[in-house]
Amino acid sequence: MTQHLDPRAPWVFSTHDLGKRPGTMREIHLSLPAPADLGVDMIGVPKDAEVELDLRFEAVMEGVLVSGTARAPLAGECVRCLEPVSDEIEVELQELFFYSDEDSSEEDSLLDGELFDLEPTFRDAAVLALPLSPVCQDDCQGLCVECGIRLAEAGADHRHEKIDARWASLQGLVTENDQEK
Repeated sequence: MTQHLDPRAPWVFSTHDLGKRPGTMREIHLSLPAPADLGVDMIGVPKDAEVELDLRFEAVMEGVLVSGTARAPLAGECVRCLEPVSDEIEVELQELFFYSDEDSSEEDSLLDGELFDLEPTFRDAAVLALPLSPVCQDDCQGLCVECGIRLAEAGADHRHEKIDARWASLQGLVTENDQEK
Protein backbone atom coordinates (compact mmCIF):
# COMPACT_ATOMS: atom_id res chain seq x y z
CA MET A 1 0.00 0.00 0.00
CA THR A 2 1.43 3.39 -0.96
CA GLN A 3 1.60 6.22 1.53
CA HIS A 4 -0.42 9.26 0.45
CA LEU A 5 0.42 12.83 1.41
CA ASP A 6 -1.72 14.69 3.93
CA PRO A 7 -2.98 17.85 2.18
CA ARG A 8 -3.15 19.60 5.58
CA ALA A 9 0.57 19.07 6.32
CA PRO A 10 2.41 22.41 6.30
CA TRP A 11 5.02 21.46 3.68
CA VAL A 12 2.54 19.75 1.31
CA PHE A 13 1.35 21.86 -1.63
CA SER A 14 -1.38 21.39 -4.21
CA THR A 15 -0.85 21.89 -7.94
CA HIS A 16 -4.55 21.75 -8.74
CA ASP A 17 -4.74 25.32 -10.08
CA LEU A 18 -1.86 24.64 -12.51
CA GLY A 19 -3.60 21.73 -14.16
CA LYS A 20 -1.31 19.85 -16.51
CA ARG A 21 -0.96 22.78 -18.87
CA PRO A 22 2.73 23.52 -19.60
CA GLY A 23 3.49 27.20 -19.19
CA THR A 24 1.07 27.80 -16.31
CA MET A 25 2.82 29.38 -13.35
CA ARG A 26 2.08 30.47 -9.79
CA GLU A 27 4.23 32.36 -7.30
CA ILE A 28 3.71 32.17 -3.55
CA HIS A 29 5.32 33.83 -0.55
CA LEU A 30 4.67 32.31 2.85
CA SER A 31 6.12 31.30 6.20
CA LEU A 32 6.12 27.72 7.46
CA PRO A 33 7.29 26.11 10.71
CA ALA A 34 10.67 24.42 10.41
CA PRO A 35 10.60 20.62 10.57
CA ALA A 36 12.19 18.83 13.55
CA ASP A 37 15.78 17.55 13.57
CA LEU A 38 17.05 19.90 10.89
CA GLY A 39 20.73 20.32 11.62
CA VAL A 40 24.14 18.88 12.38
CA ASP A 41 25.92 18.40 15.71
CA MET A 42 26.74 22.03 16.52
CA ILE A 43 24.10 24.06 14.62
CA GLY A 44 20.69 23.76 13.03
CA VAL A 45 17.32 25.31 12.33
CA PRO A 46 15.28 25.26 15.56
CA LYS A 47 12.08 23.16 15.39
CA ASP A 48 9.05 25.30 14.48
CA ALA A 49 11.22 28.35 13.68
CA GLU A 50 9.72 30.50 10.94
CA VAL A 51 10.99 29.59 7.45
CA GLU A 52 10.32 32.29 4.86
CA LEU A 53 9.61 30.86 1.40
CA ASP A 54 9.49 32.60 -1.98
CA LEU A 55 8.42 29.91 -4.44
CA ARG A 56 7.47 29.54 -8.06
CA PHE A 57 5.45 26.57 -9.36
CA GLU A 58 5.63 26.02 -13.12
CA ALA A 59 3.81 23.33 -15.07
CA VAL A 60 6.13 21.71 -17.61
CA MET A 61 5.65 18.70 -19.90
CA GLU A 62 6.93 16.14 -17.38
CA GLY A 63 5.49 17.62 -14.18
CA VAL A 64 5.73 20.66 -11.93
CA LEU A 65 9.00 22.54 -11.50
CA VAL A 66 9.30 24.16 -8.08
CA SER A 67 12.01 26.78 -7.62
CA GLY A 68 12.70 29.59 -5.19
CA THR A 69 14.44 30.48 -1.96
CA ALA A 70 14.01 29.64 1.71
CA ARG A 71 15.35 31.70 4.62
CA ALA A 72 15.59 30.26 8.11
CA PRO A 73 17.20 31.19 11.43
CA LEU A 74 20.04 29.09 12.85
CA ALA A 75 20.92 28.34 16.47
CA GLY A 76 23.84 26.38 17.84
CA GLU A 77 27.18 26.52 19.65
CA CYS A 78 30.61 27.83 18.73
CA VAL A 79 32.97 24.90 18.11
CA ARG A 80 35.83 26.77 19.81
CA CYS A 81 34.28 28.21 22.99
CA LEU A 82 30.79 26.63 23.17
CA GLU A 83 29.07 30.04 23.37
CA PRO A 84 25.63 30.28 21.71
CA VAL A 85 25.67 31.11 18.00
CA SER A 86 22.76 32.46 16.00
CA ASP A 87 22.71 33.17 12.30
CA GLU A 88 20.46 32.83 9.25
CA ILE A 89 20.71 30.77 6.08
CA GLU A 90 19.20 31.33 2.69
CA VAL A 91 19.05 28.38 0.32
CA GLU A 92 18.00 27.95 -3.28
CA LEU A 93 15.36 25.31 -3.92
CA GLN A 94 14.71 23.59 -7.23
CA GLU A 95 12.91 20.30 -7.72
CA LEU A 96 10.95 18.76 -10.57
CA PHE A 97 7.98 16.72 -9.37
CA PHE A 98 7.04 14.28 -12.13
CA TYR A 99 3.42 13.47 -13.05
CA SER A 100 4.18 9.75 -13.40
CA ASP A 101 7.01 7.33 -12.75
CA GLU A 102 7.11 6.51 -16.49
CA ASP A 103 9.01 9.76 -17.14
CA SER A 104 11.16 9.63 -14.02
CA SER A 105 14.00 7.62 -12.54
CA GLU A 106 14.09 6.04 -9.09
CA GLU A 107 15.68 9.12 -7.43
CA ASP A 108 13.20 11.61 -8.89
CA SER A 109 10.28 13.10 -6.96
CA LEU A 110 6.74 12.23 -7.95
CA LEU A 111 3.47 14.07 -7.48
CA ASP A 112 0.96 12.28 -5.27
CA GLY A 113 -2.10 13.06 -7.40
CA GLU A 114 -1.94 16.85 -7.38
CA LEU A 115 0.15 17.09 -4.19
CA PHE A 116 3.88 17.27 -3.46
CA ASP A 117 5.92 17.50 -0.26
CA LEU A 118 8.59 20.21 -0.30
CA GLU A 119 10.07 19.31 3.11
CA PRO A 120 12.67 16.78 1.81
CA THR A 121 13.89 19.31 -0.78
CA PHE A 122 14.19 22.04 1.86
CA ARG A 123 15.82 19.66 4.35
CA ASP A 124 18.49 18.58 1.83
CA ALA A 125 19.30 22.16 0.79
CA ALA A 126 19.37 23.50 4.37
CA VAL A 127 21.58 20.76 5.82
CA LEU A 128 24.09 21.14 2.98
CA ALA A 129 24.23 24.91 3.60
CA LEU A 130 24.94 24.62 7.35
CA PRO A 131 28.43 25.56 8.53
CA LEU A 132 30.31 22.43 9.65
CA SER A 133 32.28 24.38 12.27
CA PRO A 134 30.23 27.38 13.41
CA VAL A 135 32.10 30.07 15.36
CA CYS A 136 30.79 32.97 17.43
CA GLN A 137 33.42 35.27 15.88
CA ASP A 138 35.98 34.68 13.16
CA ASP A 139 38.79 35.39 15.64
CA CYS A 140 37.38 33.31 18.53
CA GLN A 141 40.30 32.00 20.58
CA GLY A 142 38.36 29.16 22.18
CA LEU A 143 38.90 27.76 25.67
CA CYS A 144 42.08 27.43 27.73
CA VAL A 145 43.25 23.82 27.52
CA GLU A 146 44.46 23.97 31.15
CA CYS A 147 41.51 25.45 33.04
CA GLY A 148 38.67 25.71 30.49
CA ILE A 149 38.11 29.46 30.85
CA ARG A 150 37.03 31.29 27.72
CA LEU A 151 40.21 32.96 26.37
CA ALA A 152 38.32 36.04 25.12
CA GLU A 153 37.29 36.76 28.74
CA ALA A 154 40.62 35.75 30.32
CA GLY A 155 42.69 38.44 28.63
CA ALA A 156 46.09 38.40 26.96
CA ASP A 157 48.02 37.74 30.19
CA HIS A 158 46.26 34.42 30.98
CA ARG A 159 48.96 31.80 31.61
CA HIS A 160 49.61 28.66 33.60
CA GLU A 161 52.92 27.70 35.15
CA LYS A 162 54.48 25.01 33.01
CA ILE A 163 56.50 22.37 34.83
CA ASP A 164 58.83 20.20 32.83
CA ALA A 165 57.52 16.64 33.16
CA ARG A 166 61.04 15.41 33.98
CA TRP A 167 61.10 17.59 37.13
CA ALA A 168 57.45 17.14 38.11
CA SER A 169 58.14 14.47 40.77
CA LEU A 170 60.57 16.86 42.52
CA GLN A 171 57.83 19.51 42.78
CA GLY A 172 56.30 17.63 45.71
CA LEU A 173 59.63 17.45 47.55
CA VAL A 174 60.05 21.21 47.57
CA THR A 175 56.62 21.65 49.12
CA GLU A 176 57.27 19.02 51.80
CA ASN A 177 60.63 20.59 52.81
CA ASP A 178 59.11 24.05 52.97
CA GLN A 179 56.46 22.80 55.42
CA GLU A 180 59.06 21.23 57.79
CA LYS A 181 60.93 24.55 58.32
